[in-house]
Amino acid sequence: MFDLDRWDEIFETIRKNKLRTFLTGLSVASGIFILVVLLGIGEGMRNGIAREFEQDASNLIFVFPGVTSKEYKGLNPGRRIQLKNQDYDQILRLYGDKLDKSASLYQNWGQVLNYGKESGSYAVHGTFPAYQELENMSLTSGRFIDLHDLENSEKAMVIGHRVKLDLFKGEDPIGKMVQVSGVNFKVVGVFTDPGGERDEARAVVPITTAQKAFGGANNIERLYLTMKPEDNFDAAVAASNQFSAQLEDFLKEQHTVAPDDNSAIHINNYLENAKRFFTLMDMIRLFFWGVGICTIIAGVVGVSNIMLIIVKERTREIGIRKALGAQPLSIIGMILHESIFVTAIAGFLGLIFSLTLLEFIGPMIETQYIYNPTVNFTVAINTVVILVIAGALAGFFPAWRAARIKPITALRDE
Repeated sequence: MFDLDRWDEIFETIRKNKLRTFLTGLSVASGIFILVVLLGIGEGMRNGIAREFEQDASNLIFVFPGVTSKEYKGLNPGRRIQLKNQDYDQILRLYGDKLDKSASLYQNWGQVLNYGKESGSYAVHGTFPAYQELENMSLTSGRFIDLHDLENSEKAMVIGHRVKLDLFKGEDPIGKMVQVSGVNFKVVGVFTDPGGERDEARAVVPITTAQKAFGGANNIERLYLTMKPEDNFDAAVAASNQFSAQLEDFLKEQHTVAPDDNSAIHINNYLENAKRFFTLMDMIRLFFWGVGICTIIAGVVGVSNIMLIIVKERTREIGIRKALGAQPLSIIGMILHESIFVTAIAGFLGLIFSLTLLEFIGPMIETQYIYNPTVNFTVAINTVVILVIAGALAGFFPAWRAARIKPITALRDE
């Protein structure tokens, strides 16, 4: 029930101790502000990591060869492993039922592309149609390479947006001919990539064409594979890890590599990496919660100390109230009321200021690992709950002490 007299007492106490109340509230507001900003940064880090993984298929398994480091079956260390078309074909034959999408890659770095008087050095990737989804490419015009291009070794080329800007200077490239190492390719599409200009400074052609045109024989440099979806994230990680181990064993056997040689075949499992990063992010967010809560506790201790001083200053008043019949619960309610009010107002100001800061400054923050730091509604509600609890805790012990004051002792207080 609303008690006007009690509110008058609270505001009278605040008016008499403006500086003390301000400094006390500032400590609480700072605690809430720091907590919300830290949680916003934690969410921004999570968004940044998620965006990094979105640049390619999120469940991608990426395979590339290395150099042997151990002698095995009479073969010396230092042997460079070369993947072949038959490796890819056998993987599809053995594990095709587990795979969703797949592509092998034959790449040529620093190829000179010529169109009219313009030229530039770019990477040319020979690959499969599924490469578009595996690399998360988006077409801005035309089409991607297809099975017809692959089966007939067509001289079709899809260029990145950077290549289009450099070579065509605003001209529509679709249907135009680009020369690479004396071979004319017809531009059939233009793509953009979440990786930015670096990944857009390349061209994609059918792997069958690339291997013939650039002397690649049946060599491939990389494998891109994704698993079929599972019921949940943990099941997907487990299936992906199991398949990665099987794939590594298979390739080591095919290329006569020691089972414990970890430098000959490299397998990058994006799901496993994602799990590690998100686990790390959860730990960082937990740490941020801890720092924020500790800061709030420091503010609460300050409020509690101030309330103890107020109780000391109002000892005679409390004694008179009790002598006139005031119940202990009434005394406790009076102290708690003031404590919760000061804490809540200061905390809400800190909350509003921090949310405003994240709302206006957050979208401007866009680094590699921090993107759009925000705090959702659930966290804001949790912060409000913390405010109420903090105010109650700050006032409980002073209120309990006030309720225990004996009237005769209080009336003797000077």
